[in-house]
Amino acid sequence: MPDSALSAELAERGALLDGHFKLSSGRHSNRFIQKFRILEDPRLVEPLAREIAAAVREFAPTVVVSAAVGGIVLGYEVGRALGTLAIFVEKENGVPTLRRGFALGPADRVLVVEDVVTTGLSVREVFDVVRAKGAEVVAVAVIVRRQPSDFGVPTIALLDLPVESYAPEECPQCARGEALVEPGSRHIASK
Repeated sequence: MPDSALSAELAERGALLDGHFKLSSGRHSNRFIQKFRILEDPRLVEPLAREIAAAVREFAPTVVVSAAVGGIVLGYEVGRALGTLAIFVEKENGVPTLRRGFALGPADRVLVVEDVVTTGLSVREVFDVVRAKGAEVVAVAVIVRRQPSDFGVPTIALLDLPVESYAPEECPQCARGEALVEPGSRHIASK
């Protein structure tokens, strides 16, 4: 799906929101991408997953690893398109880990999949878990990349959508006293 078509699809689904938002990274922004407007519809997720799979096939991943909660649906669909396993990292007592009997080892070539990337914190947390198990991260794939990111491996983004974000103390909307909304899931998942 071309960038313009994906961007239009996000807008049509109400996935691009304007306001004053606290992102899961803690930064503030005047725009928010409500990823679940994408992930709720298998008719949209499946072709996006096939597009990701086609773009990463050359890296020969043997397993897809994503971060809970948002990455689970996308990771599963990408794994299905690649014909690999799809597992996820989740937090246990606030620490990212593999649970549910999921395992990785030195023979695994991992594709890390994420829905929306701003600072890359979730991706880096997945990297830490994967590398602690001795597996190799061969690439990262995301639907939307909000800011440039260098993970040290090839990174595929279906849509680059730069969105300004600010440290809370530098936020112009905070300076104007605008109400802050916290729509992200990181603060919920870590409790």
